[in-house]
Amino acid sequence: MAARPFLPPYLLERVVSGGSLRLRDCARQTLLVDSRFRARTGAVALPQGSLRRGEPARYVHSAEHQQVLPGKLVRGEGDGESGDPAIDEAYQGLGATYRLFWEVYQRHSLDDRGMALLATVHYGKDYENAFWDGNQMVFGDGDGELFNRFTIAIDIIAHELAHGVIQHEAALEYAYQAGALNESLSDVFGSLVKQRQLEQDVERADWLIGEGLFTERVAGRALRSMAEPGTAYDDPLLGRDPQPGHMDDFVETHEDNGGVHINSGIPNHAFHLVAMALGGHAWERAGRVWYDTLVDRRLTHDSDFAAFAELTRDNAARRFGPSGQEVEAIRDAWRSVGVLP
Repeated sequence: MAARPFLPPYLLERVVSGGSLRLRDCARQTLLVDSRFRARTGAVALPQGSLRRGEPARYVHSAEHQQVLPGKLVRGEGDGESGDPAIDEAYQGLGATYRLFWEVYQRHSLDDRGMALLATVHYGKDYENAFWDGNQMVFGDGDGELFNRFTIAIDIIAHELAHGVIQHEAALEYAYQAGALNESLSDVFGSLVKQRQLEQDVERADWLIGEGLFTERVAGRALRSMAEPGTAYDDPLLGRDPQPGHMDDFVETHEDNGGVHINSGIPNHAFHLVAMALGGHAWERAGRVWYDTLVDRRLTHDSDFAAFAELTRDNAARRFGPSGQEVEAIRDAWRSVGVLP
């Protein structure tokens, strides 16, 4: 499986074309690493998973600024804090993601069979990304000028781990609308992990993805906004957030695997509308329907937005009843973003 990077290539390409000499070099090297992992077929062998349902098996390694995987084991399941923010953030993020899927959706790790949660921090020198490679998480430290360390936001960690859940379920193709759904589902569960960790209801949640990743030099709140796609950043170097929130503005492109990081704003916005209409905690009803749909065998690897939308309506009716508030909220949301007529 090809790597699923958090930072879209078009942002790094902007830095290559307009940043300082150091920033251009950092971005160029990151794109080179990302392209290598996209073509990579091998993967690190996983350590022992968890034999007991409800208990994770976490392994955090450090690459010690080399391009090696998995690196040196620095914190295992049950170990105390290391004092290194990247190590401890990764460990906590792995745990918070496991808890959402186990405690809310009764899923035992990414594969529902206790798969080990493996992460490598301090990957490379000034590496400006994080990715899921089909077996494990990898986190760079950023360049310190535009991007902070990639463990700094718990929803980044959860987003990448959610790619692992998708891999073991629908295995949505990472291209065009199916790929945008893949990215959107990862944003949804990333946001839900963050909201649950902070004990936030839908009104208190900020609905931002990657808040804290940008340094103070960047004019932006986060990488994406589920509430207002297209408004997360507007920066002289990085440009303006290109995400649409409606099918009228759907971006036709062959770049970024057919716009997977761009057009994901449309299903993201639909989920936000559903969650706001239902109120309370987003992981309970809205998140439940999205999870039911993710594990629905009718969701195929090439499903588009409309197919996913219809499945969410059907799963809401199955779980909450055909005349329930959930079905109405979902129908209205997909209509509001132009996916359903």
